[in-house]
Amino acid sequence: MNFWHDKNVFITGCTGFLGSWLTAELVRQGANVVGLIRDRIPQSMLVRSGVITQINVAHGDICDYHLVERIIAEYEIDTIFHLAAQTQVMIANRSPMSTFETNVRGTWQLLEAARHNPTVERIVVASSDKAYGVQDELPYREEAPLQGKYPYDVSKSCADLISLSYAHSYGLPVAVTRFANLYGGGDLNWKRIVPGTIKSVLRGERPIIRSDGTFQRDYMYVEDAVRGYMLVGEQVAREDVRGQAFNFGLDKPASALEVVETIIAISDKPELEPIILNEAKNEIPHQYLASDKAHRVLGWRAEYDLAAGLSAATGWYQAFLAGEATAE
Repeated sequence: MNFWHDKNVFITGCTGFLGSWLTAELVRQGANVVGLIRDRIPQSMLVRSGVITQINVAHGDICDYHLVERIIAEYEIDTIFHLAAQTQVMIANRSPMSTFETNVRGTWQLLEAARHNPTVERIVVASSDKAYGVQDELPYREEAPLQGKYPYDVSKSCADLISLSYAHSYGLPVAVTRFANLYGGGDLNWKRIVPGTIKSVLRGERPIIRSDGTFQRDYMYVEDAVRGYMLVGEQVAREDVRGQAFNFGLDKPASALEVVETIIAISDKPELEPIILNEAKNEIPHQYLASDKAHRVLGWRAEYDLAAGLSAATGWYQAFLAGEATAE
């Protein structure tokens, strides 16, 4: 029988970009999913696909301790995927307090609620490559210190450390994922480089790069991330997984300019040239991961390279934008 069949799974952030994909896959594999939703987001892929009608929905805020504890207790939750977060670097720079509230306080309250409910057997917490902050050595490896400097990075460093503290201090079955920059269909934050560039190119407009184009990141297609989450969840009871953090990426960093040029190259508008603004602030110039621990311990490897992932994403956005135009 499939591992996830009849598991009682609680997903925070289920209407987000990654949350929508993960929720849909868990539903497909027979899990009983409970999703925590703070805001009504009709554009969410979870809503648009109709998958939201196949899960139990609890409305409220991750920072409401009593609500979270009630959900875990009443639905007899055995698995928690904690994805709820304020995920935008620019918003974190403008509004650090709300970012710290959601990303840090929300994390320790969820873990504390889980600690008091004996049904919980596995917890996977979403951290980020941003948790590493600025490092002298690249690629980031899991043993590197977490030293975020800017608000968003600090929030991820703190949530990451708190999660591992609960594993080591209380024996809570927690593991942490540190993903590269994720992209794929369903991400409607047009300020992000991949969806924003694809939208511009499909409309025949020159895409905009906020940085000088040299900033390097490790980009990973969302379906590879979903497999990573589920593999961690399946194996978190193991001694070499519980209380551990795992990097997930392609191990092939690409500059912002390379990503944009790849999208242009696979489009039918190869003549387009990007506009480089060079105005990004409070962002780390170079961030990329070493994923060999996930390869070795979990048996995970990315199945999509950059070109294949961007091609799949472009197809999704093409259909989405065509539908939007038809609806107007």
